[in-house]
Amino acid sequence: MSGEITFEIGNAPDLIERAQRIRRTVFVIEQNVAPDEEWDGKDEECFHFLVKDDVDGEDIATGRLMVIDNTAKLQRIAVLRAFRGRAIGQKLINEMLAHARTLDGISNALLGAQCHAIPFYEKLGFEAFGDVYDDAGIPHRDMTRVL
Repeated sequence: MSGEITFEIGNAPDLIERAQRIRRTVFVIEQNVAPDEEWDGKDEECFHFLVKDDVDGEDIATGRLMVIDNTAKLQRIAVLRAFRGRAIGQKLINEMLAHARTLDGISNALLGAQCHAIPFYEKLGFEAFGDVYDDAGIPHRDMTRVL
C-alpha cells in the first residue's frame, strides 16, 4: 500500500454491510465481542465512514458517527490488522471530525475509547474523563473534544 486511501461516507445498505464486515473481523473475531453487543440496531441512524485502499480497492477501516443533541459520537472505529500502524486510524478520525464540523449545531465530539487506545486519541485532541468502565468485556474510558 502506497498510503493512498479514499473515504466513502453515508448510510446506504451496501456501505453499512461493508463496514459491518470490518467490524465483524476486528471486534467479533479478534476481540471476542459478542455479536449481540456489536449489532445494536442503530447502524441505519448513523453516518458510516469506510476507508478504501486505492491500490487494490480493499475496504480497510471503518467508523460510525451518531449525532446526539449537539454532540458527534464517534463509534465502532476499526482498522484491519494488516493496515494498522500506517496512520489510517488517525486519518479516519480526522475525516470523521471534519464531517462532524459540517453538521448544524454540533459543537463537540465524544467517544468511548478502549483504555489501551487513550494515548492515540489524546494525540488527536481528545481528553479522557470519568471512570473506567466495561464495554463488551473491554475496559473503556469516555473522551471528548471541542470541534
